[in-house]
Amino acid sequence: MTAAPDKHKGSRRQGRTLAFQVLFGLGFVPQEGEAAVRLAFKRNPAVEECELEDAKGFASQLVQGVSENQAEIDKVIGKHSDHWKIGRIGKVELAILRLSLFEILYRSDIPLKVAINEAIELAKSFGDENSRSFVNGILDAVARAVDEGRFDIEKKIDKKPAQKHNRKADNKSVQATVQATGAEPVTSTDTKTRAAK
Repeated sequence: MTAAPDKHKGSRRQGRTLAFQVLFGLGFVPQEGEAAVRLAFKRNPAVEECELEDAKGFASQLVQGVSENQAEIDKVIGKHSDHWKIGRIGKVELAILRLSLFEILYRSDIPLKVAINEAIELAKSFGDENSRSFVNGILDAVARAVDEGRFDIEKKIDKKPAQKHNRKADNKSVQATVQATGAEPVTSTDTKTRAAK
């Protein structure tokens, strides 16, 4: 039996695609001010054709966020792209970078790996053969800087070490309880056997 598709994940992916398309368009015809950006968003053909309201809502949040923070985002791009000037970066790659860096730097609900993986998917879909490695290189450098605490953001690239630490702490707690009470520990094999009976 297969798991049901995650509608939230699907709407977010579609929302990212919509946001990318709007940001790409804004790369040709920049808009100043929140009202102008909202109007450009509503009039974008991809947004008009989209029937999924969750996707449109998420896309709108992303576009507005990028628009409001674009100057800071562009500084981060310049710093982590071997000092390429923004004007030299292709419009596809620039739209993807702005979108993904907004997610990395300003959205605490989006993990670093998710933002990077989604950016790579956009680069595969809309860019050329060099887009993926260019986008990945810059985002990886920023993610490492975030992970190392060079930004004032509480995100980590890999949360597994912390989970392992918690398991060790749980095992020590179980061992202490066993020693104090004299009870026999229950292993995962015992649990599986009991569940099967």
